[in-house]
Amino acid sequence: MKLPGSDIRKLSSVRIIYINSSVDIIEKILAGDEALMTHLDILIPPVWTEFGRPPFQYALERIQNHSSDPKWWSWLPILVAENTLIGNCGYKGAPKNGTVEIGYEVAEDYRGQGFGTEMAVALIKNAFMYETVQEVIAHTLAEENASVNILRKCGFTLKEQINDPEDGQIWKWELARADTVVKKK
Repeated sequence: MKLPGSDIRKLSSVRIIYINSSVDIIEKILAGDEALMTHLDILIPPVWTEFGRPPFQYALERIQNHSSDPKWWSWLPILVAENTLIGNCGYKGAPKNGTVEIGYEVAEDYRGQGFGTEMAVALIKNAFMYETVQEVIAHTLAEENASVNILRKCGFTLKEQINDPEDGQIWKWELARADTVVKKK
């Protein structure tokens, strides 16, 4: 894996390096897997995101037109042992009123191996490194599923069921800074 430029933000966990999707990287994502693969010198499975281009287009627009910091958007999880992109994870924008929302997805061939939990933990730890973040939230479909299990493992509490106009019934999960132990930036 090559990391273009010295200003690339990275996180790491036990098995994964996370590369922050800067404008340059998002443009490569939007150009297609071959462009991203060549740019980062990584392998990419045939389907690494179920959400496709819209979340990346949205993040790019926010970063370029609203001066939003890329660190509060997409992070690409690269499985070090295989030098392979195994999904997508990140935040749904900068913290607001002390709260930031996380999201994650694992490519189908890599599910059931603990990568989703590893991604969530990395995002939580990173978020709480910033004093302004007092709470991390997440949303799932209103049903028992892998994401629900991940959030429970991470200490989240189910707070409410919401009727979302796009997704229907969803559950809102919360994790307060007071319920975790992390070092601060």
